[in-house]
Amino acid sequence: MENIGFIGLGIMGRPMAKNLLKAGYPLVVHDLNQDAVKELVNSGAREGNSPADVATGSSVIITMLPNSPDVREVALGENGIIYGARSGSVFIDMSSIAPLASKEISEKLLPKGVVMLDAPVSGGEPKAIGGTLAIMVGGPEDAFNRVSDILGAMGSSVKLVGEIGSGNIAKLANQIIVALNIAALGEAMVLATKAGVDPENVYQAIRGGLAGSTVMDAKMPMILDGNFKPGFRIELHIKDLMNAVDTANELGVPMTLTGEVLKMMSVLQADGRGRDDHGGIIQFYESLSGVKVRKSSSR
Repeated sequence: MENIGFIGLGIMGRPMAKNLLKAGYPLVVHDLNQDAVKELVNSGAREGNSPADVATGSSVIITMLPNSPDVREVALGENGIIYGARSGSVFIDMSSIAPLASKEISEKLLPKGVVMLDAPVSGGEPKAIGGTLAIMVGGPEDAFNRVSDILGAMGSSVKLVGEIGSGNIAKLANQIIVALNIAALGEAMVLATKAGVDPENVYQAIRGGLAGSTVMDAKMPMILDGNFKPGFRIELHIKDLMNAVDTANELGVPMTLTGEVLKMMSVLQADGRGRDDHGGIIQFYESLSGVKVRKSSSR
C-alpha cells in the first residue's frame, strides 16, 4: 500500500484526506491551519513539518490548494515537494489551477524522477465528504493506473482525460457549465418570483423536464432556504472562470457567456459576498429586481 502525503486541508481537502484514512492508507498531512492538522492527526494521520517533509516519507503526494501560485510554491518553493520527493514518486495535484501551470510544474519535477498528474475534482463539500467526487485526470496512463485506487477512495467517477493539463481543461469546462447553469437558474427563478408565482412550485414543475439538472437539484433547495453557506465559494469560482478566460484567450476561443457571469460574480465579490456559496449568484438578480426567491413561508 502506498504511503500518501496530503497537503491542503481546507473545505475540500479535509474530508478527502479523511476518506483516505478510512480506506486504510498511511497518511502524513500538512497545512498552515493547525486546527485542521490536529483534526486529521486525531483521526490517525501523522503531521509533516513542511511540503518537503511530507514528500520525504511518501510515495504519493497529493495537494488540494486554492490556485496556481499556491501549488507552485508548495511544489517548487522553499522546502517544497521537489526537495523531499524520491525518484519514482507520483505527485497528484487535485487543485483547480491553470492548465499551463500544471505543465510547467510537471516539467520541473520530471528531472527529479517525480511524475505529476493533474486531477481536479467536482462535486463540492457534500461529495468530498461522501467520497463521491468526480475526478478529471491528466497525465501518463501508467501513473494513473498506479494511483487509480487512491483516487477511487475519494471519488465515484475517476476518468483519465489525456496528457498533463487535460484534467484542468476538463475542470474549466465543468466550471463554465456549472456557473452558467446557476446564473440561468437565478435569472429564471427571479422572473417567476417577480411575476407572483411560487418559485418552489416552479422548481418542482420543471425539475423532471429538460431544464432539470444536478446543479438545479443541488442549489435550488439552498436558495429557497436563503442558505448561502459555502460548499464552493463565489471567489473560488471567479478564480476558475478567470483561468478559463485566460486559457481561451491563448487559444482564440470566444467566452461571451462566461464573461457575463464573471462580471456578475465580481459585482457580488465587491459587495462582500465573495465567500458565499456560488449558488448565491442569484443575489445579483434579486438585488436588481427587488425580490427574494425563497419558500413562501420565508418571504
